[in-house]
Amino acid sequence: MFLPKEFFVTSGIGMDTSELTAFDLALKNAGVSECNLVPVSSILPLNSKEIEPVKIIPGTITFCVMTRMDGKPGETIGAGLAYGFCERDGGRFGIVSEHHGYHSKEYLRHMLEEKLNRMAEIRGLELSDARYYTETCEVKPDLMGTVIVLLIFMP
Repeated sequence: MFLPKEFFVTSGIGMDTSELTAFDLALKNAGVSECNLVPVSSILPLNSKEIEPVKIIPGTITFCVMTRMDGKPGETIGAGLAYGFCERDGGRFGIVSEHHGYHSKEYLRHMLEEKLNRMAEIRGLELSDARYYTETCEVKPDLMGTVIVLLIFMP
């Protein structure tokens, strides 16, 4: 089993002539284009901590929580994630919420906060130390765009 001890958050924006290459540029700008990304659900392990982004060896299987939004010329696109910690049975673990769409940073943050609080409420937990990460852009004429925000798990 893999129980990460650390994580970091990164984000990127990409614009190019196709959705695929815009996504690839967003991954490059986030510093994870050389990783084999494996999406996972939204729980931060017991006693894990956030670190500064690190370079990952090309080809590494990399577990992440990812939110992504693609768009066409002239559209405003946004993606974001938030996390917060909870206490249970003497340990501290986290929950992560994601949101994406044709939204401003302000609206993304509002939706992330609502989702994060609801997730804690469902679990009967008190949420603390919430952090919010959002990325938005307006897609340039004649291009496709992608915004991503990723929470990367580290061993």
